[in-house]
Formats: sequence, C-alpha cells, structure tokens
Amino acid sequence: MRKLLHKRITIPILAVTIFFSATAFKSDFFEIAKQIEIFTTLYKELNMNYVDETNPGDLMDTAIKSMLQDLDPYTNYYNEQDVEAARINNAGDYTGIGANVLTLKDRLVIVEPYKDYAADKAGLKAGDEIIKVDNVTVADFKDDAGNLLQGGAGTSVNVTYIRQDKTQTATIKREAVDIHAVPHYSMVNANTGYIVLRKFNEKTSAETIMALRDLKNQGAEKLILDLRGNPGGLLREAVNVTNIFVPKNQLVVTTKSKVKKYNKTYYTSKDPVDTEIPLVVLIDGRSASASEIVSGALQDLDRAVVIGARSFGKGLVQRPKKLIYGTQMKITISRYYTPSGRCIQALDYWNRDDTGKATRVKQENYNAFKTKKGRTVYDGGGVQPDLELDETKLSTITKAIVDENLIFKYATEYYYNHTVTDLEGFELTNSDFNDFKKFLKARNFNFETKTEKAFADALVIAKEEQLNTEIAKDYTQLVTALDTYKNKAIDENKSQLLSLLSDEIVKRYFYREGLYNYYVSNNFEIQKGVEILKNPSDYLSYLN
Repeated sequence: MRKLLHKRITIPILAVTIFFSATAFKSDFFEIAKQIEIFTTLYKELNMNYVDETNPGDLMDTAIKSMLQDLDPYTNYYNEQDVEAARINNAGDYTGIGANVLTLKDRLVIVEPYKDYAADKAGLKAGDEIIKVDNVTVADFKDDAGNLLQGGAGTSVNVTYIRQDKTQTATIKREAVDIHAVPHYSMVNANTGYIVLRKFNEKTSAETIMALRDLKNQGAEKLILDLRGNPGGLLREAVNVTNIFVPKNQLVVTTKSKVKKYNKTYYTSKDPVDTEIPLVVLIDGRSASASEIVSGALQDLDRAVVIGARSFGKGLVQRPKKLIYGTQMKITISRYYTPSGRCIQALDYWNRDDTGKATRVKQENYNAFKTKKGRTVYDGGGVQPDLELDETKLSTITKAIVDENLIFKYATEYYYNHTVTDLEGFELTNSDFNDFKKFLKARNFNFETKTEKAFADALVIAKEEQLNTEIAKDYTQLVTALDTYKNKAIDENKSQLLSLLSDEIVKRYFYREGLYNYYVSNNFEIQKGVEILKNPSDYLSYLN
C-alpha cells in the first residue's frame, strides 16, 4: 500500500517542489504551499478511501482542467497525446488520414478530405460520420476520439462510417501529410496577385515569400493577402510575414506580462522583399491571434488597406511549458500590443457576467490610438478594417445557421443530389435557395435573438411583480414582430447565405484548390480589393 501511495502522490510532491523553486511566486509562497498541501491530502484520502475504484490519472486530469476553466480558454493542459497534436499544428506535417475531422460525442465527422491524401484515396467524403475506428466504437471512447485516426505512415486503419443513412466501411492507409501555410496563390488579373495564408506555422513566412516572388515574376504589381479564417499560430512567424512588407528594425508587436522576462518587443530583423507594392489585407471574424498581429501591424504602419469584417479579437499570448512525464501546459503569459500601442483583446475573461461567461469589451470603452501617419484606430474589439463590408460580417441569423452546421449539412445533401462538372459555370439559383429554406424548415431551424431572450426574462420578472396582465398585450405584439423579422431575415440575407453555400458546395466537387480558383472569379471581398488597388488615389485615401 505504501508503494502504491507513493506513486499516487508523486505528481503533487513534484509540483510543490516546482512551485517552491519558482522565484515569480515568492510573494505568495505560504499561500501556495498551504493550498497544495490541502490538495495533496485530499487527493491521497480520496484515492485511498472512496467507495469505488478511482483512476488517479483521470482525477488529476479533471482537477487540472477544472482549475484552468476559470482563467481563459487558451490556458490548457496537455497529456502526452495532446503534446503530439500541438506539434502537428506548429510544424505543419504529421502522419494520419489527411482530412479535417470534427470530433463529436459519438462520432467523427469528415469536414474536409485533403485532395489525393489517404482519406480521399479511400473514398471518404465530407459529411461522412465515422462511428467506429478498428474495433473501437467512438461513442464508447472516453478520450479525444480523433487520436484513434493518428498513426505511423504506412499503417492502416479500418473505419465504419455512415453516409446518407447507410453504414459503410473503408480501409485507410496512413501517410505523411504536408499542411501548407499557403495553400494557394495566383494572379487575379494581369497585374494583381492573390495569396491565401491559412495558418502561422514554421513554414509560413518562407512559403509567403516564395509565393510573392513567383507572382512578381508573373507580373504582379499589386497584392491581396487573404487572412480570412486564419486562426493564427506562431508569433515569430507573424513578425516574419510582416517583415516581408516593411523595413528592417521596425517594431511589429510588444508583449507585456506581470513576469518581467516576458515583456518583449519584436522588431523586423531581415531585409524586406517589397516595401512598395500596394497591398490589401482581407480579414473576417475568424481571423485571430497571429493574423491580427500581421493585419494590425500593417494597418498601424499604414502599409496596407485592411478590408472585410472586424477580426476575432485575441490579444493574448501563450507559451508551452514542459511539465513532467511528457506532459505540457500552454499558458497565457502576456498580452500583445500592435505598433500603435493597442491591444485588440475582445473578450474579458477576468470580469465575467452572472452566468460565468466572458464579457465583450464595450465599444464605449475602446481607446483611440494613432497610426504612423496619424489615422485613428481603436483597441478592445479586434482589428477594425479600414473598409468594413457588410457582406463579410455574418448577420445574426446567418451566424445561427452556421453555428448549427446547417450550411455544411445542406452542402452534403446537395452533393449527393446534383452533378457539377464545370467550376466556371457553377452558380446557385433561386430554386436552390428555396430548396435551402425548405431544408431549414425540415430541420426545425429556429433561433432565439438576444432581444427575444431579454423580453422573455422581462416577462418572468413582470409575473413576479404581478405586472404581467398589464403588459401581456404589448409583449405579444413584440413577440409577433420578432417572429415576423425572423421569417423575413433569411430572405434579407439571401446573398450572404448563397455565398456561404456556394463556397461549401464548391469544396465538395473541386476540393479546397477549386474553392480558391472559384474565389478569384466570384468572391466579393477579392473583387473589392481589386477595385481599390486599381485606383491609386482611392488606395492612398485609406492610408492618409
């Protein structure tokens, strides 16, 4: 028993040692030691005396993750498997099935098979729902079921999946996957280049430089850099990408922390590729972190016109910290600030509302800053584009449809009911839109607006105060008006919904490569960028 007990409390004892030796915690030495001693005692007693058998590892995992939930969503604990997954995101290559996979409680959904990689070769399609991996039922697997698909190159995995209500099987031979940071670049017209930057991994700046030089050789005299949907990644690569377009020794980002050694300034350190080429940067609500460093820096330095929708607003910097037994922790160590001095963090995780949700920084609390040429920019809510486009910002109803995965699900149905062979001639019709509305109705789509919820909450309070009979008629009229709005809202957002549907459907037939080709000819934001770059005085008016 003593030997077993020794194993069970090794981690807490080592944790105490680590805490005691860390100079940053000297001021709280006694309180930290006290709380760890309490926890160690509790952990020991629970493992020894609980009525059923307990798993010490699971208990500790739950304890750690519960503790971190009260901080921000980016401070996370990684077990050995999670460490490998993090390496994949940073390095840009791994061995697996070659597909973007969504992990749900009881199934793994293929979101996007990568062209000519393992899953694609095995015949898997977007929308396929994997319910069994080898002999393991996904619904019964307690950990991240996505890990079941990982494995060494050359090994095989058998999957059972559901497609269009039919159960099928496939054998996937795993292989190395090279995830490009720049999945596409091309000429939009005779003198305008277009580069898609998908993520910030170790290859990002090198791939971007290669793409830019190739485009310039093809005649590019202007450039559109697409950061839409880019979730970020390595901070140093954000600096390196900015360096492509601005001179050496230029401040790009500053990080500030309570720990002095994390207070750093990041300057460009290399000779730029081109400091003169007119540049448009596209962002949207899913452009985050390193994407915001690049777009925010280029905006602050008046080096690019930023267009689209306000970015996500992640102004927090994380750093991995190695723990023991192959585990790691990614911890938020500082906030970052663009060259003008603004932090674009949008959510306040340290002053939550009554329900425990992080509150969004209110617009009246934004602070004004100045760009290099004296233009006014603001902090607190992501990077605000120089030109905001309604077409880029998702409306309330569109966001609700996207959040319920209904664009994705309709695209799956469309794929199995239509044949599309010509990318250039592809276009959704009014008939298709009406079919989509029927699809929403069949799926019982409904959503509650914030206004509607506020009215419902108000009625509850009115009942408590015995005022409900007085306001019942007005309340009914308000609810009716809201229902009328919701019925009209889908039609009013037709162009936005058709655009999202088209993008998802094109990927089904022509993969992501085809989607980017489709963008060049049809995407509104790209066309707007071309329009701005075509007129030098119009372009400069945004920067002066």
